[in-house]
Amino acid sequence: MNQKNRQFYLLLFILALVVNFCTINFLFFTDDPGLYASIAKQLIYKHDFFQLYSYGADWLDKPHLPFWLVMISFRTFGIYTWTYKLPAIICFLLSLLYTWLFARKYYGAEVAAMAVLIVSTSLHVMMSNTDIRAEPYLMAFITGAIYHISNLERRSSGTQLVLAALLTALAVMTKGVFVMIAIYGALGGHLLLAGKLKEVFRFKWVLLVILTVIFSAPELYSLYIQFDLHPEKVVFGHQHVSGIKWFLWDSQFGRFTNSGPISRKTGSIFYFLHTLLWAFGPWCLLFYFSVYKIVSDIIKRKHQREYYAISGGLILLALFSLSGFQLPFYTNIIFPLFAICTARICHEQLTSSTERTIRSVAQWIYVIALPIVVILLNYFLKPAHYWPFIIDIIVFVPIAIYLLKSGKQMSSQLFLLNCVAMLFACFYVNTEFYPTIIRYKGEPKAARYVNQQVPQTTAVYSVKSLNNVFQFYCDRPVGLFNMEQFNATPSPAGALFYADQESVDQLRSLHQQFVVVKEFCNYPEENILPAFINESTRASTLSKVYLIKKP
Repeated sequence: MNQKNRQFYLLLFILALVVNFCTINFLFFTDDPGLYASIAKQLIYKHDFFQLYSYGADWLDKPHLPFWLVMISFRTFGIYTWTYKLPAIICFLLSLLYTWLFARKYYGAEVAAMAVLIVSTSLHVMMSNTDIRAEPYLMAFITGAIYHISNLERRSSGTQLVLAALLTALAVMTKGVFVMIAIYGALGGHLLLAGKLKEVFRFKWVLLVILTVIFSAPELYSLYIQFDLHPEKVVFGHQHVSGIKWFLWDSQFGRFTNSGPISRKTGSIFYFLHTLLWAFGPWCLLFYFSVYKIVSDIIKRKHQREYYAISGGLILLALFSLSGFQLPFYTNIIFPLFAICTARICHEQLTSSTERTIRSVAQWIYVIALPIVVILLNYFLKPAHYWPFIIDIIVFVPIAIYLLKSGKQMSSQLFLLNCVAMLFACFYVNTEFYPTIIRYKGEPKAARYVNQQVPQTTAVYSVKSLNNVFQFYCDRPVGLFNMEQFNATPSPAGALFYADQESVDQLRSLHQQFVVVKEFCNYPEENILPAFINESTRASTLSKVYLIKKP
């Protein structure tokens, strides 16, 4: 890596961190982070480390580890938006470290630097570092486990064995046993394609599985004491629900077959192929090209330095594509593996003019499209303040101009230009677009009103389980109330109830009596509608949320 490239890699890496983390204290604007933060908060309220609750009721949907990490952050620094995000951000940084270590080990420092920049400038990674769920944790644990397994495969080591097992167990306690498919699939694919299949029968791999099970014991114990010991509890409308069976089978294969208690419309095997065009933008087309190149070389029996990245990435991508339950952020967890494959093709000295053209076009599409999208977005959005957009231009446009003028002086000119285009776009999204959305979210406003205007002795409820942003930002426990029997169900005197427009309309249709205490403007969608982006039609997408009480 020459000195000029090194300086630009470092500069863009620092800017990427700024763009990724500048939203650390932004209020939640989707329900899932509010739910996960509320569950972690209830661990503190109930002084219970092992059992998960939402609205004071038993909750069974995700493994425990992210909630434990957030609870530790809450206990250490206080209950805030940024303390919810802090453990995930640390894990994101850990995923970058492991991406660097793995890529440098097999391909050298420059490919490693490229891979790190690819991960940190991928669109859905930057979105997920604002709207945080489980993906940053899994990126770290899966990539780290594969790295230590690759070290263990080369040389037996107690340290590498323990670290590989620990990180695998952490991944399992974050998302479930299916993550082992990516981790062990990466190992199996490497051994098979490298002609080392006999290595599968080494005793160290048995030890790896045994240690992984041992390290996963806290999750199994937690599920056992909350559910298996209490068959009388009603979960998903049924009694005699085994938490351990749910963890090992129902939560994994129920989602895969789309037959579990939580389901979606049946997916398409092509869903992620087109979703990655934006989710893994601006690198998706290069990734597809790299897969073609790597698979072609494997078919031609050309030796590869490693097969972990391509095996682990494609196996899990295939599994997601075959699943009946699909969401765009699922593939984030294997973006480090995709990035390693993509960085190879960015750095490789291609001899074919056709291949060089494909590589250039795959990048120029995004380099040209992203600034145009930002300009159009700013034109229609009409944000409250333009100074973030001005800063965006001042910071990134001079870098882009310099790169364009550098010509052939920098071998990675187009790669770096692609990074700049993505950072330019995401800085705008993070500093202009997201604040605009948050300004029209009613749940934080309603919670702020409760915190400032309603006495602590007043009981607070939600009439629907999907009001989790309100639940988190309230400075007291929030209960769940039966909307259909609103008047007939007893409640403490003066109790306050949070309801969205749909719930209020339903209460009226059921002829339930209530008094509106306060109403707030609200954008009710999690998906961004074009009519909301356009300032002149935004009002048509808005509704209201309410704080109500019984008469």
